[in-house]
Amino acid sequence: MSHDYIAQQAETFESFEAFAKDAPEVAVVTYQFYPEDVEPKWEAVQKALEARGFRVTRDDEDELLDAEIGPLKISAAVIWQHEKIATEIALKFDFTPDGWGLIEE
Repeated sequence: MSHDYIAQQAETFESFEAFAKDAPEVAVVTYQFYPEDVEPKWEAVQKALEARGFRVTRDDEDELLDAEIGPLKISAAVIWQHEKIATEIALKFDFTPDGWGLIEE
């Protein structure tokens, strides 16, 4: 089954719009992914994301992968631009997007 980027983008823009007036001007964006495979390719996905400028951490307890980038000037378009890149990479390794968040520095 192919990934629905249009729906994902719409959700990102809706989510951002819900708190845009309170959003920081500049922040680190973190994208979360969870593995679909029984034996996830943690190291491979981490290496691929890092090659594109993301900082990657792994939460073994919750079985989540966090990919951070920034600090960036925050807007829905900027969040989506990096989310799409991270998602394209993660999907190649059977990791599914599970949202994003902002971290003020």
